[in-house]
Amino acid sequence: MQTTTILYIILALLISVAVAYFQYFYKAKSKAKITILLFFLKTLALFLLLLLLINPKIKSVQLENTKPVLSLLIDHSKSIDFFKETKKVIAFKETVANNKDLQEKFHIETFVFDTNVKVTDTLKFNGNETNIFNGIAQINKLNNKKNTAIVLLTDGNQTIGNDYEYSNSSQKVYPVVFGDTTIYKDLSVTRVNANKYSYIKNKFPVEVLLNYVGTETINTRFSIFSSGKTVFSKKIQFSKEEKSKIITTNLTSTKEGLNYYTAALQNIKDEKNIRNNKKNFSVEVIDEQSKILILTDVLHPDLGAFKKAIESNKQRTVTVFNIDKFTGELEDYQMVILYQPNKKFAKVFSDIETDQSNFLLVTGATTDWIFINKKQLGFAKNAINQTENYSAIYNNNFLTFLQKDIGFNQFVPLKDKFGQLNFTKDHQDVLYQNINGLQTTQPLLSVLEKNNQKIGVLFGEGIWKWRANSFLTNNSFQDFDQFIGNVIQFIASKKKRKRLEVNAENIYPANSAINITAFYTDKNYNFDARASLEITVTNKATNAIQKRPFSLINNAYQTSLADLPSGEYRFKVAVLGQKIVTYGNFKITNYVIEEQFTNANDEKLKVLADKTGGKRYYKDQGTTLIKDLLANKSYYTTQKSVTKDKNLIDFKWLLFIALSFFTVEWFIRKYYGKI
Repeated sequence: MQTTTILYIILALLISVAVAYFQYFYKAKSKAKITILLFFLKTLALFLLLLLLINPKIKSVQLENTKPVLSLLIDHSKSIDFFKETKKVIAFKETVANNKDLQEKFHIETFVFDTNVKVTDTLKFNGNETNIFNGIAQINKLNNKKNTAIVLLTDGNQTIGNDYEYSNSSQKVYPVVFGDTTIYKDLSVTRVNANKYSYIKNKFPVEVLLNYVGTETINTRFSIFSSGKTVFSKKIQFSKEEKSKIITTNLTSTKEGLNYYTAALQNIKDEKNIRNNKKNFSVEVIDEQSKILILTDVLHPDLGAFKKAIESNKQRTVTVFNIDKFTGELEDYQMVILYQPNKKFAKVFSDIETDQSNFLLVTGATTDWIFINKKQLGFAKNAINQTENYSAIYNNNFLTFLQKDIGFNQFVPLKDKFGQLNFTKDHQDVLYQNINGLQTTQPLLSVLEKNNQKIGVLFGEGIWKWRANSFLTNNSFQDFDQFIGNVIQFIASKKKRKRLEVNAENIYPANSAINITAFYTDKNYNFDARASLEITVTNKATNAIQKRPFSLINNAYQTSLADLPSGEYRFKVAVLGQKIVTYGNFKITNYVIEEQFTNANDEKLKVLADKTGGKRYYKDQGTTLIKDLLANKSYYTTQKSVTKDKNLIDFKWLLFIALSFFTVEWFIRKYYGKI
């Protein structure tokens, strides 16, 4: 107790004595024995009342018993229902949770898991995926003590997450195996690797991983189908020694748009589960064959660098012409690169203005800026005949198209005539100028959009050195060529930039969560968080329609669709109150990942039990599990003394005593006529 509190208590006692003395003895004519009793009653009553007002804290020592925690962790995924084990899991859970001896020894907690751990009283076994590793990890975080245990009720088949066999659980895990442990012959298409995009009439690679469970030598056929037609087929043989194969092939893109494919293995005799014999995948085919024209009046290494970088994409071809020898038509090309133009380019600029052609303008030491300024392209430069070196600074806020920083600030400077740049049109800067170490907001590479015309401007010559720098740094031209490819793709595209971009997968497994995100910008292409977005989903076969609003989460709009049956769907995302919409398609397959297993994985669960110091059990060994847990002396109740501060005001009987003293005093005074 603090010294200040003790002083307050002494002061309260003195005040109580003083008040009682003043009432009964100060200038009192009679000092009968009853007066002494009244004095003591008044003193005690006042002291107890003041003591409650001071409210000193009293330390109390209590003994606390802490039972070990037994966590029942139940697999809540659809595979339990697929193995027809739901009733047995529920019965096993009730047997353990309601056992009185276990309740006396343990504090029992019940959790369910699929992708995440949850607490629920209702077992529905409707999880679309299983993450055993995460389930064990979450329980370890919740009960991070050695005097705890986990009873894991599962079939041992995990579909996502880290391999639970390597779980570093500080708690002993006692897996209980549910499901058929008999091993049947089974074929499965485990994984399909393919590019999401391809160009028309191009070949794209497909890699498929096939697995076999069994001991016999069997023959089957692997095929890939598209629109009901076989596009690839091969005979396959599996054996006890050779249980997996990787099939690689190249398919040809023949149809523009979204193309669906099915990789399938032919069923074998007595195969119990044929749902895992096929897997769907999709490839979006793009018709992006582009012809690029470069016009120049000077010979420069930049011309070769542009040509090689652009043609690294096989869908693009580059033709280089001296401006004096060009007699063709600009409409034969998707875009034109004007390299250091001068007065000789007058007709070309006139054609560009008439046709609203897309172009990239590259300036340098021989550029005629007086001629360019007269063309009113949306920018001008007050150039002098002196040149300057301009290094690059990457603009992190550039959003017009996706471009990463490939180390631009490490590249050698570009050369251009010195002068102040002025823009009269809206523009987006990819790179800024760094002049002799001074960082500026003057653009080095900019893009402009006006109606359907796109313009790019590179303010400097010597970009061939950038390609060389990139190779020296990465031992590859890939980063630089991709950078030039991004610029060319944006400028060459006839499509206007969309203010509403929607991100959705082409294929979703059955019963999986369908998450769709959208990115919406204002007229200046800055993210706009004020909009209301809505998605309308239509089943192509039944024309059934669902509508869902989007929620704003982390600078993006997101929505989730559930309970959609298998089939093909089209969707429309609209910004409410504006005429801005985006359309798309996706497909929900019959593939249910939780139904791809033929047996419970008891061997892997045994490895988990052995590693954590637990023991594996089967679904009919509930009594054995309970006996083992009760007999295990490593789980015991701990007892410790706990010192707690308790407020005196909590002792309500003190107030009762104080009031009783006041009451007795009043009756005595009344009886003896002192009131």
